[in-house]
Parts: sequence; structure tokens; C-alpha cells
Amino acid sequence: MPLSEMPVEQLREFRPEVLEPDDFDAFWTRTLADSRAQTAPPELRTAETPLTELVVEDLTFSGFGGERIRGWVIRPLAGAPRPAVVEFLGYGGGRGIPGEHLRWASAGYVHVVMDTRGQGGSWGSGGATPDPHGSGSTTPGYMTRGIESADTYYYRRVFTDAALLIDAVQQFDFVDPDRISVTGGSQGGGISIAVAALHPAVRAAMPDVPFLCHFRHSVERTPEHPFREIEQYLSVHRDQVRTAFDTLAYFDGVNFARRITAPTLFSVALMDTIVLPSSVFAAFNHCASIDAQIEVYPFNGHEGGQTAQWVRQTAWLAERL
Repeated sequence: MPLSEMPVEQLREFRPEVLEPDDFDAFWTRTLADSRAQTAPPELRTAETPLTELVVEDLTFSGFGGERIRGWVIRPLAGAPRPAVVEFLGYGGGRGIPGEHLRWASAGYVHVVMDTRGQGGSWGSGGATPDPHGSGSTTPGYMTRGIESADTYYYRRVFTDAALLIDAVQQFDFVDPDRISVTGGSQGGGISIAVAALHPAVRAAMPDVPFLCHFRHSVERTPEHPFREIEQYLSVHRDQVRTAFDTLAYFDGVNFARRITAPTLFSVALMDTIVLPSSVFAAFNHCASIDAQIEVYPFNGHEGGQTAQWVRQTAWLAERL
């Protein structure tokens, strides 16, 4: 792929109009309230692990519809309540094993990793949370599950799980509830954008190469999956184009970014063929936060800045939390 699909100067000015439903806020208020009415207290159990210099706990909490979602809590051994970094995972991956998630706790944070419902079979070491919901006709993957309406769409459940995880983290006595941040790469970045908009307790957001932004543009232009799942679906369901994009508007990172007021650090890779740089800038350029920054990696693909970006995040987050 050439260096981005448009010059950086143009990307920095790219503020496309994106379909936003009139009842966007009402939809999410109703969605979260319905699930909060069905929650049970979060549960923490000591995990079986060879790690001895960190506390590692197996987390179960209530997500969409009260359904129990798994995760990990990894934290330093002792000390006063600490700031928390809540991480959401990339497309197809699960929470894996604790040894895969050591950096944030090693830097002194409570690190909470959410298992993504129904995922965990594409990379990493597996997931532990089912998605007990059926759907109509779909393309293989997660992008078109329940796309017939916003109420049944797969990411309604995932975003609700993620927002309610913040509720759970606020209850932990080892977390400072005024210093909760969210992060994630790709799909996890898209989830981070949504949660930063939906939950006022999020004090900082760090979406890396975030997926799930500017759906129409991404579906029409992205050369690789997962956005192509929607393209394939619509090539078969030819009469569902408007319905599909009407649904997706409730989950578009651009619409969530317009509602983010917390400090936010994005990253983007200009040779990314999975998440187009223009889709990331579409969200970033609409971000409502007065403290929004973006780290640009000109010669990287979807891997983005990797550990270099994490080092950047640690310095940025320390200044804010």
C-alpha cells in the first residue's frame, strides 16, 4: 500500500459528515439502563498462575442483559488505591492467559482486561466468554451479526459489556475511582472510543489504530477484512444497504468521538490497510475533548507503534492521572 490513501495534511482536515441517528443518545441511555437493572456484583477469584510479583485475579462481571463476562485483573502486590487502565482487545482475540498482559501492572497500574464475548478463536490464547445470542443471515465473522437493527447488533452487546465494566472497576477498593482510563488496539481502540463517550468515570482514553470508525467510508474503501465482511454481506443482501448503514450509525466511532470530553490520545499508522488512516482521522478530528492528541506512524501498518506507542502512553497518562 502507498503511504496512506491521502496526504497527512489532508487527513488532518478530514472531517466528513457521518450519519447520526436522532435518537443516538436516547438509544444508548436506554441500552445501558436496561442492562444496569440486571447486574450482579463483580466477582474476583485468585487466578492459578506462576506469576508471584503481581496479584492476578479472575474477574467475572455483569454485562449486557446481566450476562456474565470474564476478564483479568492484574495489579501490583500492595499499596494505596491505584489508577486503573481498562483494556479492550483486538478483533478475534480473547483474554488469553495473564502472562500476556503484564506491562501496565509492571508500571504501577491496576490493569483490567475484558474478554470480548464470543471471540477468542483467531489469535492469542483463547477466550472464556460466550455470546448467547443468535442472529439472522450473516457473513462469517462478527461485523454483520444482528445487523438488521441496532437493538440486535453484536456491538450493542460488546459496547454495553465494556461500559458496565467501568461500573465494576469503580467498586474495587484497590482502584482510585477518579483515575480510570481506557485503551485498546484496533477493535479495542474502537471500544475505547465508545466507552469514553458513554461513561463519565473515564478520565482518559488511549485508542490505538481504532477500528469501527466512519463505517460507510471504510466499507467502501478498505481493501482487507474485517470491514469487507459488511461488503460481502451487502453483495448478497442487496436490499439491505440502507438498513445496514442505519444500524451501523449507532456504533460509529465518529459519533462517539463527538461526545468525548476526557483527555484522549489516538494513534494511527499511515500504511494501515485494515483500518484506513482516514477513518481514524475522521474520529480524531471530531473528538470533542480539548485535550486530544494523535501519534502518527508513517511507515507502519496495522501493528501501529506497538511498544513505542505504549511508552508514549505511559508518559502521556502519567501527566493526566
